[in-house]
Amino acid sequence: MENKRYKDLKVTAGTYVPPEKMDYPEDDPYVGLYKPVYDRDFPAVDASYPYFDMSLRTRILHFLAYHIILRILGWILRFKYGLRWQIEGEEKWHRSSCGVRRWLKQFDLSRGAITIANHCYRHDCASVLTAIHAGQNTRIPMFAPNFRTKDGFFMEIVGGVPIPDKEAGLSAMKAFNTAFDRYNELGYWFHIFPEAKRWDWYKPLRPFQKGAFTMSYKYNKPILPFAVTYRERKGIWRLFGPKDEPCTQVVIGKPIYPDTTQPRAVETERLLNETHATICRLAGIEHNTWPSSLL
Repeated sequence: MENKRYKDLKVTAGTYVPPEKMDYPEDDPYVGLYKPVYDRDFPAVDASYPYFDMSLRTRILHFLAYHIILRILGWILRFKYGLRWQIEGEEKWHRSSCGVRRWLKQFDLSRGAITIANHCYRHDCASVLTAIHAGQNTRIPMFAPNFRTKDGFFMEIVGGVPIPDKEAGLSAMKAFNTAFDRYNELGYWFHIFPEAKRWDWYKPLRPFQKGAFTMSYKYNKPILPFAVTYRERKGIWRLFGPKDEPCTQVVIGKPIYPDTTQPRAVETERLLNETHATICRLAGIEHNTWPSSLL
């Protein structure tokens, strides 16, 4: 394939770039590459939807998800994808995420944080959440129609909150925003994929949408950047996972704090650009072939 985004991509020595798995779009970074089957019942995502849900059932499911299910999934990913973590600037790779958690204690994350990562395989969200030992005080804005797929139940129990579309009206978006205002008051962590759509095993970093960075400024929450990167599947790892998929690893960078003394538009743009550049660096990308934003 002669994809122009790959042709001019430059990475650091030793950085693995997987073979192009599909015919990735060259000009529209927000194209959905999959056709999910929407066969699961799910309530209408409108103004009446319970975006702020603290019911006993929901709290129990979130507790089970973060204290049991995600931990089991983390071990499965260690075997299937050789998942490991690294802190930027360190040569050591961690097979356990405990080292990452200890490292984070040096930073002021008392108001929570917004974790950001590239959206590049089905389990990238779990890879990030297990890295920080995320708890049930985590909420994840997600594409609403996907709650009607086979992954919908898992999306719910890990704290997924459907984003209402334009057809739902301004009242639905107001209810969504009010819910996140309340989660913020409780010190919740948020996780967001600013690339919006998942492109499996894609190496270039696509342009970011600004929602996460608007939240960072609004709530005075730091951005915690992650890069999901790859390595060639060889040796023993060929026995545990699909031979046409790479092994995965996660690199974490230092928090990026908003400066709320600056105008919102200026600071939101600064946060977006700095986070995009940071994740490129964490991913071993020297020259990325997409801009940081299409705004």
